[in-house]
Amino acid sequence: MRITAEGLSWSVAGTPVVRGVSLDIAPGETVGLLGPNGSGKSSLLRCLAGLRTPDAGTVRYDGACVRDWSARRIARHVAFAEQDAGADSDLRVADVVGLGRTPFRDRWRGPDATDRAVVAAALERVGLTALAGRSWKALSGGERQRAHLARALAQQPYALLLDEPTNHLDVRHQLELMELLTDTGQTVLVALHDLSLAARYCDRLLLLHHGRLVAAGPPAAVLTRERLAEVFEVDADLATDALGRPAVTYRGPLGGSPPRHAALTAFTPRLIHHSTPHEGTP
Repeated sequence: MRITAEGLSWSVAGTPVVRGVSLDIAPGETVGLLGPNGSGKSSLLRCLAGLRTPDAGTVRYDGACVRDWSARRIARHVAFAEQDAGADSDLRVADVVGLGRTPFRDRWRGPDATDRAVVAAALERVGLTALAGRSWKALSGGERQRAHLARALAQQPYALLLDEPTNHLDVRHQLELMELLTDTGQTVLVALHDLSLAARYCDRLLLLHHGRLVAAGPPAAVLTRERLAEVFEVDADLATDALGRPAVTYRGPLGGSPPRHAALTAFTPRLIHHSTPHEGTP
């Protein structure tokens, strides 16, 4: 499914958060959404997923404007996975993943054989089959992230919109998750903080800064030393990894940060020396 946005803007309490963003994500493409904290990534994803009503602009799925679509109709096209995998539910893991089947069920109908098969397949794809009966509260942060992805997969959407899905995951599961996303054949827009991970697995990158789209294109074109200094305020070097993709290493933050030893000294506890009383002192 193709996802396009034209002049998309959204604000909160009069403060612009997303500013005139236009984008075009081709069917089956995996696109990384990058930007520092507060750049508008999560808000843009929510606008594209129909969870926020933009102040201006248009979102289209395969050319159809979705402004007047129902939430159920949108959910049959795109799945959105939140950044924060909360742990306040008493449901079993399989039940949480089964929530992805909601757009396809009548309100009072329970899961049928098709729903159960889809949920089982989604759990298997993220490696959580053995935890299907476990309480949601008993999962680690990384396991909850993978369960959220399974729920999105259970929606059987045409597109996946994911907000920091590698959050809380160890290195192995980060790699497995990104490989899974690139192998789904679905349209994927994924917000990431790890620039090298994004460059390795994404066909294209979108870079947000203060709510504006400041760069879009292949990883090597978007990730430049000058742009990382301007947007992320870091001094970075770029090399080429074994796959021919950009790999980012950091020298440090820009902006006159104190030397590391000076920063450590500021937090070093002072030693209190107690004088030993002289003999004969009362």
